[in-house]
Amino acid sequence: MLPTPETPRVRTGLEVFLENPPPDIAKARLGLLCNPASTDADLRHAARLINDRLPGRLKALFSPQHGLFAARQDNMVESGHTVHPQLGIKAWSLYGETRKPYREMYKDIDVLLVDLPDVGTRVYTFMYTVSYCMETAAKTKKKVVILDRPNPVGGRDVEGGLLDTAFASFVGRFPMPMRHGLTMGELALLFNRHFSINCELSVIAMEGWEREMLFPQTGLPWIPPSPNLPSPASALVYPGQVIWEGTNVSEGRGTTLPFEIFGAPWLDPYQVLEALGGQTLPGAYLRVCAFEPTSNKWMGRLCRGFMLHVTDADIFRPLEAAVKLLEVIYRLYPKHFEWKKPPYEYEYEKMPIDLILGTDKVRLALENGQDLDPFYKQWLDEAQSFAGMSATCRIY
Repeated sequence: MLPTPETPRVRTGLEVFLENPPPDIAKARLGLLCNPASTDADLRHAARLINDRLPGRLKALFSPQHGLFAARQDNMVESGHTVHPQLGIKAWSLYGETRKPYREMYKDIDVLLVDLPDVGTRVYTFMYTVSYCMETAAKTKKKVVILDRPNPVGGRDVEGGLLDTAFASFVGRFPMPMRHGLTMGELALLFNRHFSINCELSVIAMEGWEREMLFPQTGLPWIPPSPNLPSPASALVYPGQVIWEGTNVSEGRGTTLPFEIFGAPWLDPYQVLEALGGQTLPGAYLRVCAFEPTSNKWMGRLCRGFMLHVTDADIFRPLEAAVKLLEVIYRLYPKHFEWKKPPYEYEYEKMPIDLILGTDKVRLALENGQDLDPFYKQWLDEAQSFAGMSATCRIY
């Protein structure tokens, strides 16, 4: 749904900043953490806009996973440092030789601007890149300014249990639920206040964003924040569908519909539907489909499975839906289903599914033939607890 004249589009923190840069920032040497989705509503990139608005102030660029131009497709596929081809500014990769900026990277800047999208999901690495940038800023006495952007899956709903810090990794640093319901600016405030980073931090807030908004309601153009989230629909299912990355079930990478479709060569979708009790889940519909990945799991093999269509985002719970499907598939195909083995996001010992879910208890319960229903009640309680704690960091 696009905004009407009565409901104008959201203005991002970038646009608010460019209209009236705070005087102390306008006079400072600036760095910018960004990627291709760091644009204004007219699709003009933040680096160009800031360089034009504050000539000579932009001294360094920084990029997260997938690189400055989001050319790298998969996990643990690194990007090197580079130079912006038009601006001639050094661009430091924070998903290459290091994932934590070191002091040398900050020597030419006084303020780090952050204009990165987030997708509202604990396992998405961009927020942890921001947290590491904040830690280095605290050590080097630099300031961090978040140019805030919408949470594309909304800021109202929180879902999932808190990450057990024994399973902390680059896809989960802090005890947070899978779907956290915060914007990047709110996340930065949370990291600073509750997880003791304590850097000098400010947030340039959006104008017009409301917590119940999904991305299509913002009126902003969708630019994939990473190669395998090509649309708002893929982002909406991602907080649950990402769990297939910890299994030998394809999550749709290597197709045009990653995370919206999933399956495997050995999976019989009609058998799954019979065990599940039908094609409908709360707020979603499972449409039987087949696909052949051109890369990643089961490359060149015909996979049978489903496309997950969200029919009512207000009641759809992506994590609970995916875990219920996982339970059915695990029990139906004991000879074919497998957990993905390490490494996964630079963790070489712990199981990827445990890192993704933030606990080994779900995997162990399945392996021991136990029912998963108790987890859903526990997750609800923990999500509510997190929502209460994080409320102090909400801007909107």
